[in-house]
Amino acid sequence: MPANVRSARVGCVPETRLRGATDPLDHRSGRACADRSVRAAGFSLVEASVVLLLVGTTAALALPAMRTGLDRLQGVAAARHLAALVQSARVRAVMQSVHVGLRFEREGDRYRYALYADGNGNGVRARDVRSGVDAPLAPFERIGDRFPGVAIGITAGVPGISSRGFLPAGADAVRFGASDTLTFTPLGTATSGTLYLRHRSGRQLAVRVLGATGRTRILEFRRATGSWAPP
Repeated sequence: MPANVRSARVGCVPETRLRGATDPLDHRSGRACADRSVRAAGFSLVEASVVLLLVGTTAALALPAMRTGLDRLQGVAAARHLAALVQSARVRAVMQSVHVGLRFEREGDRYRYALYADGNGNGVRARDVRSGVDAPLAPFERIGDRFPGVAIGITAGVPGISSRGFLPAGADAVRFGASDTLTFTPLGTATSGTLYLRHRSGRQLAVRVLGATGRTRILEFRRATGSWAPP
């Protein structure tokens, strides 16, 4: 038993009791000591309950803000991943002197995507992909598998980056010319276009590709100002 506990218990026993006295006040003194111990224990329990209540209240108030921050980070991380994939396609095209395309295929309300290399010198084309002439460089990915809550898509009330007016919710979110393939030439150029990303929280992001230079930009739609800006 710890020393401090032994000393506390001895201190609660009346001095006359320790000497063997039979003063009836001994019992009252013992009860008083026990009462003080109970009161002290009860006060500590109340204090612990108050602290737990304050911690729980603070966590409940902070949770929505934390969730909003995590949602934003998740969306931006997904946009950066796709921007890096676009740059990877461009580097492959230049280094290997071959057309390389980032091809998107729709699956219901979702998209899957993969990199393809041109196999016959005419660019990455749908019929050559289907026939196996243009071979995939990696397996298909789905952005929601890597970043839960994020999808390639458009939410309601979002204007286009390079077009006037609002984009319809559920419209084609892959806009690279007339196809769903962003193809880079051996010179590193491509057709300019935009890839739209939405989060289940309602946030809308976009990966913008400038074809002449191959440069990518990540933008986020700010509903407060009604404009696109870097996140």
